[in-house]
Amino acid sequence: FAGIAYRMLGNISSSIRQNVFDRLLDHVRSSLVQILPTDQAQQMAEVFGVLADTNRLRLLSALANQELCVCDLAALTKMTDSAVCHQLRLLKAMRLVNYRREGRNVYYSLADNHIVNLYSSLAEHLDLSKATESQCY
Repeated sequence: FAGIAYRMLGNISSSIRQNVFDRLLDHVRSSLVQILPTDQAQQMAEVFGVLADTNRLRLLSALANQELCVCDLAALTKMTDSAVCHQLRLLKAMRLVNYRREGRNVYYSLADNHIVNLYSSLAEHLDLSKATESQCY
């Protein structure tokens, strides 16, 4: 990289060339700082992988405004209790939902406001995308 940049600036005086090169190098270094570290990217990919399922997204949407038990979630999503439990286990493993026991019932809620914000932001983005698409055609 350094050799290519230096050759491209070959006909410019050495002090100007060094100044341009230093600024370019600073720009590249600042870009490297902004790149997501591999371990964080891996964690995010795992969360997005769990979110890449219609049933799990429907469960999150049901939990976006209120805490619900498995039987209520099953009725709302037209899934079996067993299927809901399976999906909730995956969401719980990624720390996307919390649960609490009350007698024989287990109530689920979104883990925190970050999950609500992520869900709301994506829904808003999709609504805005639809509006933009319809304006373009």
